[in-house]
Amino acid sequence: MAFHLKPKEEKFFALLDQHAELCYKAAELLRQAMHGEIPKEEALEKIDAAADEADTLVMETMKRLQKTFITPFDREDIQQLIDQLDTAIDSISDIMDKMCMYQIGQASDGAREMTEITAKAMKEIRKSIGYMKDLKKNYLKVEARSKKVLKLEQECDMLYHQEMAKLFTQCSDPIEIIKWKEVLQSVEDITDECEDLVITFRKVVLKYA
Repeated sequence: MAFHLKPKEEKFFALLDQHAELCYKAAELLRQAMHGEIPKEEALEKIDAAADEADTLVMETMKRLQKTFITPFDREDIQQLIDQLDTAIDSISDIMDKMCMYQIGQASDGAREMTEITAKAMKEIRKSIGYMKDLKKNYLKVEARSKKVLKLEQECDMLYHQEMAKLFTQCSDPIEIIKWKEVLQSVEDITDECEDLVITFRKVVLKYA
């Protein structure tokens, strides 16, 4: 099969930006569902639709990587960024699916706050992706956003441990403990995935800023 190679392609930034926007949208829907602002089933439907859109963006990115002669930065870095974003939105979809499947009841203040933090972290990730088009000009902004994400990850980690301690000391229903243990762990994992994205951002900045 012959490939028709294109010259340097800037479309990659738009694809990454669109994916990051979908990740933030999904995180915000998770926050709303955990706060009881929208029904869980409605949130799941909307998050799954966003995840489907994200899958299309991943496929488009892979096609363009095959056909583009000169990419804005290394193919491996572009692939890693889009894959990490996709992992994040899939994780959010998985949490929402568990909340519906397990018929999760009212969330604690701590659980609600954890989803607020994940939404904030995804917002910072989205803004960082937006700076990628001109790293020489915006590398300090990327670093500032990265530090915010790392701080949010630490906050979520502390909250997670506090909520787990409360769960095992204050909840007497073993089934509820199992349900919330899994959900809380999954929410905390999202900020870990945001931290992974920050590591990739910093690697790209070192190469190109």
